Amino acid sequence: MGLTRRQFLRWSGASTLGAVVFYGCNIPDEELQIESPLGMPEEGLALGAENWYATICGQDSGDAGVIVRVIDGRAKKIEGNPDYPINQGKHSARSEAGLQALYHPDRISSPKYRESRSGEFRDISWEEARQLLADNVSSGSTSIITNPLNGHLALLVSKFAGASGASHKAFKTVEEGVLAKVTEEVFGEKRIPDFDIANAKYILSFGADFLSTWQSPIRYASAYGEFRQGHSERGVHTHVDPRFSTTAANADNWVPIKPGGEGVLAASIAYVIMRDGLAPSAIVSKLTDGAGADYLSGFSPSAAEVHDATGLDEHRIEEMAHAFVDSHNQPSLAIGGGSAGAYTSGEFNLKAIYTLNILANNLNKSGGVIFNPESPLEALNTEEVLAAGKAATLKEINELASSGAETLIIRGANPVYGLAGNGEFASLLGNAKFVATFATSIDETTDSSNLVLPELNYLEGWGDSVPNPGPGYQVVGLQQPIVTPFAEMARSFGDEIIHLSESLGLGIVSQLGINDDPTIRGLVRNGADQLWSESRGSVTADSADGFWQGVLQRGGWWDVDAKKVSSGSINKMDNDWPSIEFGGETGDGANTFNLIPFVSNSLLDGSLSNLPWLQATPDPITSVTWEAWVEINKQTAESMDVKEGDLLELSAGGLKVKGPAYVHPGVPPWTVSMPFGQGHTVGQYASGVGENVMSVIANMIDDGTGSLAWAATRVSVRNLGNSDGERIPKFEGTVEAYEVEERHILQITGPDGDSHGHGSH
Repeated sequence: MGLTRRQFLRWSGASTLGAVVFYGCNIPDEELQIESPLGMPEEGLALGAENWYATICGQDSGDAGVIVRVIDGRAKKIEGNPDYPINQGKHSARSEAGLQALYHPDRISSPKYRESRSGEFRDISWEEARQLLADNVSSGSTSIITNPLNGHLALLVSKFAGASGASHKAFKTVEEGVLAKVTEEVFGEKRIPDFDIANAKYILSFGADFLSTWQSPIRYASAYGEFRQGHSERGVHTHVDPRFSTTAANADNWVPIKPGGEGVLAASIAYVIMRDGLAPSAIVSKLTDGAGADYLSGFSPSAAEVHDATGLDEHRIEEMAHAFVDSHNQPSLAIGGGSAGAYTSGEFNLKAIYTLNILANNLNKSGGVIFNPESPLEALNTEEVLAAGKAATLKEINELASSGAETLIIRGANPVYGLAGNGEFASLLGNAKFVATFATSIDETTDSSNLVLPELNYLEGWGDSVPNPGPGYQVVGLQQPIVTPFAEMARSFGDEIIHLSESLGLGIVSQLGINDDPTIRGLVRNGADQLWSESRGSVTADSADGFWQGVLQRGGWWDVDAKKVSSGSINKMDNDWPSIEFGGETGDGANTFNLIPFVSNSLLDGSLSNLPWLQATPDPITSVTWEAWVEINKQTAESMDVKEGDLLELSAGGLKVKGPAYVHPGVPPWTVSMPFGQGHTVGQYASGVGENVMSVIANMIDDGTGSLAWAATRVSVRNLGNSDGERIPKFEGTVEAYEVEERHILQITGPDGDSHGHGSH
């Protein structure tokens, strides 16, 4: 009989390492014993033996904890870790597809080199690759571009950059630089807060598709279940978004706002709350510098400018404001992100949205905005380490391009695809004399390199994570190798940075105190030893070795009592009218629309496009697979003689992208939408599938942060027809999307399981 995730093997080494005690666990200790390997399991040994190992998912949003079923040394199944605080046993299709990433046929098998980037790669040894890398780093200026880093790997790379004189920037196609800056400006916090969705009674969200891809969607979706069904009264949710997203589809009320007007709406809501005396006077005084509601009079819902920016009438705005602070709806919670922060007014938008939480007086309170504490490991709280986890803005990438770096080291990032011509990265790449990439498989950026170094998959290597956002208390997740490396010549990026630092004589090993074990494992183990010395939290033990095994079994360490006690700071609101500008096509012609790109539920920003399981995962709104489609309003489609499957060409300032039409009544008539993630030119499963929407995004930035304003593009749409009669590939087959008439819903089971004869709308 197969094991369930609650039926794990007991830890056989407990008796030799001393007593290990687990606290703060959601499942009784005797039911959850995840066995960590004392030595790496090898394929072909212990035939039929089945083990479960805890680690951190390296390819999903939000640093979810997972457990991996291993039989005969091969990983067979990935599930959520029932005890890990971030996801508490829940997981996504993206997590499960980690197996395909591990055993992918396109895994890079050995280091590859070419002197000219237009030449052919040849296989070389690791010794030759290491020498090439060291020679080029030592001979000129170096820039390092990675995915946003966390934990001790962030510490290591920041130390290396400081010691070698290199610059380091984190890159993410759809970065949240606006959210990070606004969190600090509005709340005075350097870490993204936790949103206590589970205990809220009313949620007002703007743009953030938190039930699908935004920030920590697995955690949020689980909390949303509690919000809806975990209390005596069902929570109420209003979602403001120019696209009918997964989150919009689950809300009670969807408000299809005009693109860019989210901040104006939030400021208008704040004005009504102040004007009608619905917020504490002391808070209003601080937000307005004593001026009261008059401070925001320019955002009165009766103002013509407010209607023009939002498309909403005065009554609707006042209704939303009163609902947000209604005593029966407390605690209420405002959340903003995604497209709401991706305009030229992105910073203004999010600042206005998050200020609503201050008016609701919900900071660090149940059902509100919960601030996250610092890491229990002091070395991970420095500005340099925190910066390593924040994706660079387009402005920062452009500034990096002007630095004249001669050597580029790129890891876990694909800016050639992700920027698709936006900004100055192309010149940075073109002017560099030597480009080295660490990767598990070839993508557009590795294909533009001189040196390609095969990296371990996250299921093969060591690491740790301080989740950001966290759950409101201290958490350190542990990543451990659960199988032997599938690609024999793959190496750990962290280990190679340590080796490079030693080759250059930087002394980082001594600085980090890992002389006895100069590896990323040694660095992670040092952190675990520091946690052991604290004698608190979810795992305690008589010895450091016992503690180490305990945290590997649990998948990490956390202390539910280690919370941030700050109630946040209150700063004066912005009351200047925001600059809402759009690039691309000008004018308001009949076939001109706002383009609202969105992060793919399965492929994210394109980083997972090489995994067939995820290509074949139906989109939750359209059920489309293996394609990059264009969502268009049904009535608009009829006026343009567009039918489902017709090829639509989107043009913006000479840039063009194409995709099959998906006709949908839930698309606002002033927008079209297209997912990120497709249109790759490299990769057995990624290339030749759809087109890259980034290639038509106008080069616009948010005024306040310098982030790419990826939702600030207007496009003209042309119907190219469908002469071949090709159908759009979707799970629903030929069934078209249609609007369901409002019906009387009969509730047959109440929250306590009792039958009821009354209905609701």
